Formats: sequence, C-alpha cells, structure tokens
Amino acid sequence: MSNTHDETRSLTSVPVGSLGLIPMAGCEELGNKIDYYLVKWRKERENEHRDNPSFQDYERSSYIVSAKCPRFGTGEAKGLLTESVRGRDLFILVDVMNYNLTYHLFGNENHMSPDDHFQDLKRVISAVGGKARRLTVIMPFLYESRQHKRTSRESLDCALGLQEMVSLGVDNIITFDAHDPRVQNAIPLHGFETVQPAYQFLKGLLKHVKGLQIDSDHMMVVSPDEGGMGRAVYIANVLGLDMGMFYKRRDYTKVVDGRNPIVAHEFLGTNVKGKDLIIIDDMISSGESALEVAADLKERGANKIFLCATFGLFTAGLDAFDKAYAAGNITRVLTTNLIYQTPELLQREWYINCDMSKYIAYLVDTLNHDTSISDLLNPSERIQNAIEKYRKDEY
Repeated sequence: MSNTHDETRSLTSVPVGSLGLIPMAGCEELGNKIDYYLVKWRKERENEHRDNPSFQDYERSSYIVSAKCPRFGTGEAKGLLTESVRGRDLFILVDVMNYNLTYHLFGNENHMSPDDHFQDLKRVISAVGGKARRLTVIMPFLYESRQHKRTSRESLDCALGLQEMVSLGVDNIITFDAHDPRVQNAIPLHGFETVQPAYQFLKGLLKHVKGLQIDSDHMMVVSPDEGGMGRAVYIANVLGLDMGMFYKRRDYTKVVDGRNPIVAHEFLGTNVKGKDLIIIDDMISSGESALEVAADLKERGANKIFLCATFGLFTAGLDAFDKAYAAGNITRVLTTNLIYQTPELLQREWYINCDMSKYIAYLVDTLNHDTSISDLLNPSERIQNAIEKYRKDEY
C-alpha cells in the first residue's frame, strides 16, 4: 500500500476462488464493515482479466455467507449454512470473547464463554464439510492464548485448539497480537499470522489528540512487563523514541486465581519526567496492572499517559479507569473493535476506539488474490507518512 489513504490495492492475479465471508454470531457488526469495503473496492477496481471465468462472482452486492448455530433445549447445537460454499475461498470471522451473547439451557439463560464460541466455530467448519476451496479462520483474540505453555501438571489448550482447527480442514489462521506467537509451532505446516495493530493505534492517537511532540525529548514508549518488550521495541524504533519497561516481582510461594500474585512493579528506563508516555500491551484484563504502572509513572513526573492494548477486556468493569482518569493518571485508553465492546465503554470520555475493519478487509482482499501481505504486516512506512502529515497539521 503506497500511503495511508489508499482505498484500493493493485491486485491483478486470479482469485483463489469466489470470496465468502462468514461472520459468526457476535461478529456481525465487524463483518458488515469488512464486507462494505470489499464490495466498494471490487466495484471500483479495474482489472484486465475481469472477463476471465476465474473472476466469476468477483463483484457482488455482498460477500457474506450466513451461518447459524441453532440450539436444542438441552443446550446442544448444530452448525447450519444457508447457501452453497462449494469452491469458495472462505474466511470465518469469530470473536471468542463476546460474552454478551446468551443461549438457553433447560430454561436457564447462559452467557456464551470462549469455549461455547469455539465449539460453534467447529460446528460451522464441519457444516462446510470440506467443500470450500480454501478455509481461513480470522480469530482476533486467539482461543486460550493465555494458556500457551505448561507449568507443572497443566493442559496446553491453545496448542490443542490450533490442532483441532487444522484437523477439521482449516488452511490458515489469522490472529492479532497473539499472547505468545510461538504457539504456532503446534501447527508448523499450516498458515498462521499474528498481526500487530501498531498503525491503527497511532492513527487513533493522532486523530484524537492534538499538539503531541513525537520525538525522544518529549515522548517515550513503555512496556508494562518483560513479555511485551517486542511490541514496545517495534513502536519505539519506528517512532524514533526511547523505551522503558517494568518487570513484575511475583510471590512464587502463592497461587491466586491460577497465577503467582504480583508483589511490585519495578521500572527500568531513562527519566520520564515531563514526557508523554505510550504504554503498549496486548490486552487489558482487569486493568489493575496497567493502572498501577500508570500511577507509578505519574509519580515519576510523566506528563500525558496513553494506554494502548489490542484487546480491552475490562473484566473488573470501568470504575477503576474512571477514577484513574479523574485523578489524572491516564489521559486516554486505546483498544480495538476486534472483540466485543460495551456501550458504556464506547461512551467514556477517556476511551478511543481503533477500528480494524478496513485493515482486515485489506487482508481478506489480498489473500483472496493469493498475493503477499508482507507490506500490510509491516506498517512502518504508513506510520511515518501519518506522522509527517500530523506535523504539517494535515492529519
């Protein structure tokens, strides 16, 4: 992609097959946005091969294939497709973290867990029945990604989930900011891409916050723990900033909620006094650690503090963030729409929603043409272009 505002990509190769997009329950809004871009681009795209039979159904009013998982009164379910997918290049979009969906079990209303979503995904894959030409699962929050390694006598749920999907006929898996990308070693002969939303974070920040000075004298990137060093190093290098990190001192004599409790956060890095800070992580769970880190940095004299996380789970609610914002410990919180967002979150003054639909549409459009997505996975040029426009007050 040549610049940040390109609407179309030059895709001239023959598609793998007629494109189909299946948004699972809870992904309809994101799926509709992706579909909008695909329809728009393919209608506008000029292609000298469009009369080729391989381009049959290339332009459609919608690429969405409807899939359902109706349930019996016992809670059991089945996957159901409403149209033929034979020979299609299918992309299944699933949000395993959408707890807002419910189903009835013996008259009781249950909220859907990640396990329920994953089971429904397998049902839909089973309903495809191997008839698709290629099958790609887009699972932004990788199922069981936090259980990516074994400590003592534990299960390896993430690895098993990946192996289950490929055993059912999935060719490629696209996820975002996997908790530990090394889990792809469980399926070494299949496609696995973990995508970073660095450009979308920066775009959201530049759009909503004016007057930022993006240089090493006025801004810094911070990783809240040693596990997130990779993403912090990338952002710092692309923006030309210094970086710091916290490491967590844990009490390994205790186990609370399945993990060793954090005793303290220790900071490693240069002086943060007077600087705007970008704290970058893969997810905000309860937010306790992130807010402790922000408070610590504020005590050290930091200026504005921006929390960026691919997934905003907010498992303990929003009250702690409201208090941190009122106290001046955080300036903005940025997460994506890759997982379910509550209406209350979207209304918060401190919250910035980073829309990923256009980016996913680019990925789907490009992969359907069996073309490299390397330029999409490395957004450094687009980030530099965005900063240049921001400095010229053109953003």
